[in-house]
Amino acid sequence: MKKVMSLALAAMMVASAFSGCGGSKSASSEAPASSAAAAESSAAESAPAAGGKDITVVFVPKLTGNAFFESANDGAQAYAEKVGFTVKYDGSPEASVANQVTVINNAIQQGADAVCVSSVDATGLDDVMKQAKDAGLQVVTWDSDVSGDARTVMVSQGTPDILGKMLVEMGVKSLTSRGKDPAKDAINYCWHYSQATVADQNSWQVAGEAYIKATYPNWVNVAPDNYYSEQDAEKAISVGESILSAHKDLDLVICNDSTALPGQCQAAQNLGMTKDDVTITGFASPNSIKDYCKAGVIERWGLWDCQIQGALGCYLAYYLASGNTLKVGDKVDVPDIGTVEVMPNTVLDPNAYTADDSGVVLLPERAEFTAENMDNYNF
Repeated sequence: MKKVMSLALAAMMVASAFSGCGGSKSASSEAPASSAAAAESSAAESAPAAGGKDITVVFVPKLTGNAFFESANDGAQAYAEKVGFTVKYDGSPEASVANQVTVINNAIQQGADAVCVSSVDATGLDDVMKQAKDAGLQVVTWDSDVSGDARTVMVSQGTPDILGKMLVEMGVKSLTSRGKDPAKDAINYCWHYSQATVADQNSWQVAGEAYIKATYPNWVNVAPDNYYSEQDAEKAISVGESILSAHKDLDLVICNDSTALPGQCQAAQNLGMTKDDVTITGFASPNSIKDYCKAGVIERWGLWDCQIQGALGCYLAYYLASGNTLKVGDKVDVPDIGTVEVMPNTVLDPNAYTADDSGVVLLPERAEFTAENMDNYNF
C-alpha cells in the first residue's frame, strides 16, 4: 500500500493555490501514528466530481469579525469556487451558544446540505447538531469540537499535547530573550483565553499545565482559575489590564485564543509596557499581531494555516454531502491538497467517544511568528 502523503505537503500545495498566504512554515511535532486498523484500510477514495449537485455548506465560525475566522472563510471560499460547491459563511459578531444554535437551525430550515462548525462550547451545540444530522445534513466541525456522537469528522489543528507544549515553549523562548532562565527561575505566569467550556482552548491549557509541571516545576501559576474574556474584544483588553495591574511581578501571560492575544497586547500597550516588562504569547493570526510586534509589545506567537483548515473542513462536508461516507481509517484524496486520513477521536482525548463513523483529521504543521518572518504571511 502506498504511504499516505503528509498533510504538511498538503498545506504547501494549498498555500500555493491561495495567493494571499505566502511564506514558509516551521514544522513542529508530527501527528500521532494512526491505528493498526487504519493502516490496513483500503486505498484513498476518489474525490467527488465537481459540477454535480449544487451543494451548499454553511460555514459557522465562533464569531465573525475576528481575523482568524475571516481568514479561514477566505480559504474556504477560494477553495469551494475552485472545486465547484457553495460555502455560505454565517455567524454572529458575538460568540454564544444561542447565536450558533440559531445559525444551525437556519441552515436546517433553508435546506443546506451540510454544516461545518467551530463550536463555542464543547457540548452546548450537541442537540442542534444531532437535529441537523436527523434532518439529513452532513455535520462536520473544525477548530473547536462538539461531542463525537454529534458530528462525523473534526478537522483539528493538532493534539492538546502538541499545542499545549507549543504555547509554553514560545513563552520560554521569549523569556530567555529577556534574560530569564526558565529552567531555574521562579516564573510567575497565568493563562488568558475565552472560557473553560471551549473544548480546544481548554484542552491546550490543561496539556500546557501538565507540561509545565513536568518540565518547569519552579514556575508559579498566579491565577490557577485562569482569566477569561469570552471572545469579546473589548473585554479581552479590560481583562488584560486587570491581569497586569493585579500581578506586578508577572513574567508571562499565555493567550490560547485569537481574541485574548491581541486584547492582552493592547492592554500592555495601554499601560506603557513592552516585551521587556512582561512576556505575552499565544495563538492568533499574524496580521492581527504584527503591529504589536513592530511596537515591541510581543516577540513571538503562533498559529496554523487557518485558510487551509477552513478549506479542508468545508471540503470534507461537501464530500459527505456528495453521497460519500467517512469512517476511521479511511483515506481521502482531496483535490490540490493531498491525501488525508480519518483518525480516531482518541487522538484528541483518550476518553473521547469512539465509533467507526466519528473521527478526526489532523493538521500536523504549525508556524511561529516573529519580526523576522511575520511579513511572509498574509492572513
